Amino acid sequence: MSSTVYHAPGTVEDAVALLSADPTARPLGGGTDLIVQMRSGRLSPGAIVDLKRIEGMSGVRRLGDAFAIGAATPCTALKADAALVAAWPGVVEAANLIGSVQVRNRATMAGNVCNASPAADSVPALVAAGAVCVIAGPQGLREMPVEAVPAAPGKTALAPGEFVVEIRLPPKPAGGGDAYLRSIPRTEMDIAVVGAGVSLVLDGEGTCTSARVAMGAVGPTVVLVEEAGAALVGTRLEDDALAALSQAVQAASNPIDDKRGSVSYRKAMAGVLARRAALIAARRAGEKA
Repeated sequence: MSSTVYHAPGTVEDAVALLSADPTARPLGGGTDLIVQMRSGRLSPGAIVDLKRIEGMSGVRRLGDAFAIGAATPCTALKADAALVAAWPGVVEAANLIGSVQVRNRATMAGNVCNASPAADSVPALVAAGAVCVIAGPQGLREMPVEAVPAAPGKTALAPGEFVVEIRLPPKPAGGGDAYLRSIPRTEMDIAVVGAGVSLVLDGEGTCTSARVAMGAVGPTVVLVEEAGAALVGTRLEDDALAALSQAVQAASNPIDDKRGSVSYRKAMAGVLARRAALIAARRAGEKA
């Protein structure tokens, strides 16, 4: 590993200045991707800017009924926030599928988003939930939907000097539920061959009034399948609606063909997982299933 300068700024403004001064500098939240990439020679940053000493960068905050998750918050810490778990169980579960327990004790959801892997576990769940990233940069703060941050495998839409400050989740809607499922070759500690995140809302009669379906590992970035969500709206998740959901997800999938899964397998599994995740989200929303 080449010599790299280490910085631990105390403010967002200082972190922006350090990242802006060196185009090769990289922010450090958990470091579970960054350090591996440095050791393998894929990255050789001139500086590392550690974000953990900045106030508010770690922990979960309430914004009324909404939630703000600091960019340096370890995935395991999310499970300790009972209100967050109750509101968005699918998001918390997805974050806690990343790597091993040891990895999750350091890894962050913001890092999972900004690593921009098509197979990232937390990203489909965040997208389904309608989460946004708060981004700091030379021009100040701005918000971006989570689905817009990954631009291509390993690349983000962030401008030079920008980094994610926090991820914001909306309030849990009345009658809302969410879920995330993935397919992996092993029982744990593997990369998703397909991932499916679903968030939906049911009215008092069990009819779906809104739904968001997001898929991972079926394209170069996470895919928000609007047609799949629309297939559930106005239904009580009958078989026809679930079949339409599966078909929409399969049609939107454009996966690669590799040793971990063929194109045909990934497309078929995408439809299966989206259906299963929708049913789990519906149960969590209060539907008798």
